Amino acid sequence: MITVKHLSKTFYNTAIPFTVLRDVNCEIKKGEIISIIGPSGTGKSTFLRCINLLEQPTSGEIFVNGINIMDKKTDLNAIRQKMGMVFQNFNLFSHLSILHNVTIGPIKLLKMPKEDAEKQAMDLLRMVGLAEKANSMPSELSGGQKQRVAIARCLSMKPDVILFDEPTSALDPTMVSEVLSVIRQLAKQGMTMLIVTHEMKFAYDVSTRVFFMNEGIIYEEGTPEEIFEHPQKPLTQAFINRIRTLEYEIKNSDFDLHHMNAEIEQFCQKYALGNDIYNRILHLVEEIPSIMMQDPGAIHLKLDYSEKNYNIYVEFEQDGCTNLILDNPDTDEVALSIIRGCCESIDENIVGNSRKIKAKVKSNKS
Repeated sequence: MITVKHLSKTFYNTAIPFTVLRDVNCEIKKGEIISIIGPSGTGKSTFLRCINLLEQPTSGEIFVNGINIMDKKTDLNAIRQKMGMVFQNFNLFSHLSILHNVTIGPIKLLKMPKEDAEKQAMDLLRMVGLAEKANSMPSELSGGQKQRVAIARCLSMKPDVILFDEPTSALDPTMVSEVLSVIRQLAKQGMTMLIVTHEMKFAYDVSTRVFFMNEGIIYEEGTPEEIFEHPQKPLTQAFINRIRTLEYEIKNSDFDLHHMNAEIEQFCQKYALGNDIYNRILHLVEEIPSIMMQDPGAIHLKLDYSEKNYNIYVEFEQDGCTNLILDNPDTDEVALSIIRGCCESIDENIVGNSRKIKAKVKSNKS
């Protein structure tokens, strides 16, 4: 239905040209529901706006039902009539009633008789639960109600596909569910949709595929289960699991232990990890490096905390070392006992020319 090839977008209206999209490629089939997720500022909304040329791509091609919409000969208005868009901020005509907002497009663009347009509008308003508001003005509606009207207005044009640009981002949390409920209903009806959203549970439940965008590309894509349960790439894993990270470099045995401990304490306080967790982490970052530093080479320490599942990992990597130390009979047994007492699990591997140790910190429930 929609094919995107080598799509790029650079904005030149800034002091320094800013590239938002870099060589984006994808194909969306009829009936698919694509959720587009990722950090803010990674090109999600720009990608959506490029698909119907509200933003003019810098390069690449976009085909809708086999028609290259970037070809100057293409009737872009005809394409847009079949490609509805729902924006963050509703974009209702404030001087028109709700009924008039939903009928104006079919009457003016589709040349639908007024009586037919009003009948269709009432059917759509009933579908979104707002038939009783037909004669109200937009100013009389809540944000959630306005967005539902915007969806009804979009549907009045009988689109083949709908593009949703963060449809709940401007809403109070109490209103989000009413809008998502309407989109779920459309999903059950088989409507093709592309949805930029920060609502992860909704994306998991409703999508056939998920695009994770980062740094202007579709960094990873897959089914909701693949992306939310088994992400393969590091940035996807960090985003999905809401991983918070602290990194520290231990260059030699004379490193500033007090400074490192202060940073770890600040990290633990920021994410409310508690004193027990803090103390276990301190034991690990004191005992494990002391064993590793029997070999020369700086140690890279990384502390990861997942706000999704509350797992905490401490990782150590030392280049130029190809011997295992935790199972070495010469390693101090007291130190090993302290280390294992702080961990749910601990793994040591040699990868290339580096020794890697990864410890899962014991939780208070263990």
